[in-house]
Amino acid sequence: MTNHNKREVDASLRQFIKNLGYVAGGTALLSTMPWLKSCTPEMATAIRQERKTRVGLIGTGSRGKFLIHALLDMPNAEIVALCDNFAPNLQEALDLAPWARTYTDYRQLLESRDIDGVIIATPLYQHPQQTLDALEAGKHVFCEKAMGNTMEECKKVYDAYQKTDKVLYYCLQRMYDEKYIKGMGLIHSGTIGEVVGSRCHWFRNHDWRRPIPSPEWERHINWRLYWDYSGGLITELGSHQIEVSNWAMQRTPSTVCGMGDIVFWKDGREVYDSISLVYGYEDGRKLTYESLISNRFNGMEDQIMGNKGTMHLASGVYYYEDVNRNQSGIEQLLGQIGDRVFQAIPAAGASWRPETRDTFRPHFILGHGNFAVTGGGSMIGAVQDGTEEVLASFLQACVTGEKAEHLVEECYIATVLCLLGNEAIKKQTTLTIPEEFKITHMKF
Repeated sequence: MTNHNKREVDASLRQFIKNLGYVAGGTALLSTMPWLKSCTPEMATAIRQERKTRVGLIGTGSRGKFLIHALLDMPNAEIVALCDNFAPNLQEALDLAPWARTYTDYRQLLESRDIDGVIIATPLYQHPQQTLDALEAGKHVFCEKAMGNTMEECKKVYDAYQKTDKVLYYCLQRMYDEKYIKGMGLIHSGTIGEVVGSRCHWFRNHDWRRPIPSPEWERHINWRLYWDYSGGLITELGSHQIEVSNWAMQRTPSTVCGMGDIVFWKDGREVYDSISLVYGYEDGRKLTYESLISNRFNGMEDQIMGNKGTMHLASGVYYYEDVNRNQSGIEQLLGQIGDRVFQAIPAAGASWRPETRDTFRPHFILGHGNFAVTGGGSMIGAVQDGTEEVLASFLQACVTGEKAEHLVEECYIATVLCLLGNEAIKKQTTLTIPEEFKITHMKF
């Protein structure tokens, strides 16, 4: 993405939202995605004459610097403070924004009166307390997912949010990604028929380790590998995809079971490098989730399956079933032989299925091929994945004070389901969401 295009991110998002009013189903689309209402052109007009949003960043590691680069290309953002207790990270961030004040204790940053909003890009285990402290200090908050490392922490943050007039955003960027927004509109309008299930996966081939200057920094820098600091693959990757499945299903799973193991990276880590989970919805539909970080062939995908087609949201395409239900299997076979689909006649007996994947023709969700697609290999982030849009929306909300409806609730539910999945793996049993962690937003 060029610098010019980056500077137009917030404007293009507002234009996209505006265009929803002129396309078929646009009003209905906004009704099912209410967090987008705070990005409307009317709201942008209301703040046009206001000053820049002054932000402080807590956490300046790889993801923090990714966000700094995005902020530097947003004309309504002003970075005034940076905080990190790891000197090399803080210096690299200061090189990007040399005018900013620096801190090693985030509580001192929160005392600054000239900060409108804080951006939290620290390890997962620090999210809950830093979010609570920032809200208590009267700051608007933008936090990386997930919400917390225990369900108790998540509930504490959620309850605090209900009592504050401050804005709280979580970076579930798919909720602001145009591919996903349009794709969900197609799903909910019946394009792929009745949704019957979802399959999500995220594969990489990387040990997830970062170099350390000395042994005492191991858990500080490689926090993702230890249970006290991280929820592993499901919170770091799967939280996005669980939210997507719930978005498509328009409900919350009630049960989960699964397996997890350290299959390849046997280097002293505690979290699994391979997980497989099945989430069950009360109406019988399932979300299957798989993640492996020693093979990247299948990449990353969020597949929503309907009886008339399949939506590949990450790839930006969908496929129709194209099955003639009035023909028997042998009639379909003979027809496909006549169409030269097969070079040889298969002989698989009664189990043979004619619906082969290579006969499916892709259709673009956005109607064209000019959009970003990522295979999920980056450990930092990707341009045009919705991050810039959700960040731009937060900056606007810091001025207007308007909360993004349902955004916090979606993050809460996704995080609780991730943590429940880890617990189900460890206990080797099927678990349900405990009553004390259910919120009114959940639909079963």
